[in-house]
Amino acid sequence: MRTPALRVGAGIATGLALAAGVLTASPALAAVGDDDPTVGARVTSGPATGLAINEVESNGDDNDWVELVNTSSAPIDLSGWRFLDSDSTHTAYTLPAGSTIAAGGYLVVDEETTTRPGFGFGLGGSDAVRLYDTSGTLTLRYAWTSHAVVTYGSCPDGSGTLVDTTASTKGAPNDCSSPVRINEVESQDGTPGDWVELTNVGTTTVDLGGYVLRDSEDDHAWTIPAGTTVAAGGFTVLDEAQFGFGLGKADSVRLFDPRGVRVDAYSWTAHAETTYGRNPDGTGEFAETAEPTKGAANRFAGVVTAEAWPGGPDETVLDAEGTFTGDLSGLDWTTSSTSRDGQLWAVQNGDGLLYHLVPDGKGGWAPTNAAGTDLRYADGTGTPDAEGVTVTADDPGAVYVSTERDNDVSKVSRPAVLRFATTAGAESTLRATDEWNLAADFPGLGANAGLEGVTWVPDAWLTERGFVDQHTGAAYAPASYPGHGDGLFFVGVEGTASVYAYALMDDGSFQRVATISTPFSLLAEVQFDPTLDALWVVCDEACSGRTALFDVQDGAFALASLYEAPANADRTLANEGFAISGRCVDGARATFYADDNDTNGASLRTGTHPCDATTEPGDGDGGTPAPGDGSTPAPGDGSTPTPTPATGGSAPTPTPSLPGTPTAPVAPTEALTDANRGSVSAPDTVRAGSSVTITVGTRYAGQPVAVWLFSDARLLGTPTVAADGTVTVLVPADVSAGAHRLVVAALDGTVLGWTEVTVDPATGELAFTGADLAGGIAAALLLVTAGAGVLVVRRRRAGAARA
Repeated sequence: MRTPALRVGAGIATGLALAAGVLTASPALAAVGDDDPTVGARVTSGPATGLAINEVESNGDDNDWVELVNTSSAPIDLSGWRFLDSDSTHTAYTLPAGSTIAAGGYLVVDEETTTRPGFGFGLGGSDAVRLYDTSGTLTLRYAWTSHAVVTYGSCPDGSGTLVDTTASTKGAPNDCSSPVRINEVESQDGTPGDWVELTNVGTTTVDLGGYVLRDSEDDHAWTIPAGTTVAAGGFTVLDEAQFGFGLGKADSVRLFDPRGVRVDAYSWTAHAETTYGRNPDGTGEFAETAEPTKGAANRFAGVVTAEAWPGGPDETVLDAEGTFTGDLSGLDWTTSSTSRDGQLWAVQNGDGLLYHLVPDGKGGWAPTNAAGTDLRYADGTGTPDAEGVTVTADDPGAVYVSTERDNDVSKVSRPAVLRFATTAGAESTLRATDEWNLAADFPGLGANAGLEGVTWVPDAWLTERGFVDQHTGAAYAPASYPGHGDGLFFVGVEGTASVYAYALMDDGSFQRVATISTPFSLLAEVQFDPTLDALWVVCDEACSGRTALFDVQDGAFALASLYEAPANADRTLANEGFAISGRCVDGARATFYADDNDTNGASLRTGTHPCDATTEPGDGDGGTPAPGDGSTPAPGDGSTPTPTPATGGSAPTPTPSLPGTPTAPVAPTEALTDANRGSVSAPDTVRAGSSVTITVGTRYAGQPVAVWLFSDARLLGTPTVAADGTVTVLVPADVSAGAHRLVVAALDGTVLGWTEVTVDPATGELAFTGADLAGGIAAALLLVTAGAGVLVVRRRRAGAARA
């Protein structure tokens, strides 16, 4: 979740601090001032001349941040200055000693994580940032009324109006360029001739009128007519019949804006067998495509390409305004004895509530427990940051909730699965009967980067498909984990953007059985779907509402299909929850989305996904949860044809992987030489206990890799290469200072490239200006396998342990 920290007790705490003389001149209590929040950043004078708010990330996948810039010719010392959002009850963050911003440099003030200091509150959709000098005087302020789709950035740096930028540039000059990009080029045998495809990587439609297209010769120029547009994320094709010249065997395509500034260009020395296109669209490097895709997303051999959502184009509101107040997160659908349309379980993260929802008879859904059930830890204390929810077929008297932390101790990571004994959520308060705290498996995980989603998959389904246990390296054998019940729990971790399968034993111990890399920068939800024999993995607005389907291929879950959001859906919705009905009516199943931001007063929406039957189990069958997720029909029960995820009927195309990919990463053994150095790059200096972003190359986009720190061959993680060709991992706090080598390898140990890096000791201070601040949004974390047990209040199942 990305909501501000809980405010309960903040006023009392502030009063106590004042009484103790701690906040004798706290900027948290200072007046906002009379500056107009619509005018943007206010530039200071006097000793801080040239200081400005330069870029703001408020919808960060895990961490929000604010970038300051110094446009003057002298450094500015901000040590002791205090930073606050629009809420004066929040505790202002004091910038540590040494917070100096160099002349012409940048300083990023980050949200706090367990490995990095920063402000202890999030930045909301309607919020502001304020900076006070050491005397408590308001010096800078910027406010906004909704999240930027990318970031709010000053154009030009330090002096312009803050606008939605083309790309996030944390700690570096803002990207205020045209968002139009050359995306695909056909230079021979096109239909009907040569053509150039443009795309828009920005957030709003661009009028291309006045843009000029040229090939390699300056006198071959065509001005695009007024009224020609390219939508955000869309494609516009310019045909040879329009621009009037052909594209040669060795040629170029160049695009200039109406001012004559070159926007983009691409050159080639030979015709492509198909076409040349960017991978991924708009942002990646050019490569030969698998086939021409004129006016559509590019396709490449061995790469799963996002395709249009196969269901209906809309997401329709289901809840009455005011039903929820924000922070609705995880969802799970189950059959019901009273409704053919089933029932929903939902959790709310900020205040730790559980809801039980049913159709209201008017086309909407409403909770049977309007106030929600207050969730507590086993001892009756705390506020679990409830992010995901699931029910299981082997424990029908309970719901399971995944959490990131205890919101009453919001700075401490507590990634856990909690069991609550309930069948209808009628209780006002529930204590967890059991807790599986997985923190030992995720060292360094941020307090706001934990378990976003949880789902349950039956053992019988896994063994039938030859699922491989990565812990043992052999076929999954349920008997290896006594007392774990009849299935595995799959959890989605926001900060690592990966899914993990766990056996949760009734004595409180646990064992990781599999790790599943995803194509996303973060995870918001995970759901098992026995109708499709697949696992849904969901991203929120950080990925423009994309979803993915994984099925078991060669013993492991692999990406089968990647979908865009429904065509008419708002891609900026913080859809952190997703569920899908097991009932098929008129060729469609209902999908459900939980919007964490309660946009326009609505938290719950529905859409559709196609299916092949008119009825499903659960149509008046008594409502007993079927094996699967405890929520959907059992796989292979004969009631519904089982389409494959990719096409709804045909076999999915196997997801490509790097050659020789094993079930667990193998340490590289080949010598590190200039011959295998490759094009891998990273900052020259990194800090122990902080994240580092490594450029691997867009040709590896979507592929899992292993990142090793040498000379001791220490595994830092197995992240999936992002669309921009980068991965981000955490440098453990206990790494020795000095020279090291970062090695990126295939999972079979083949070296893809390496680079030298110097590790500075962890000091607890902010990292400062320039390239040292560059980094990805979501930190991929150290992935290790650990089986340490945790204290469990009572057994999660009443019966004897089952193999």
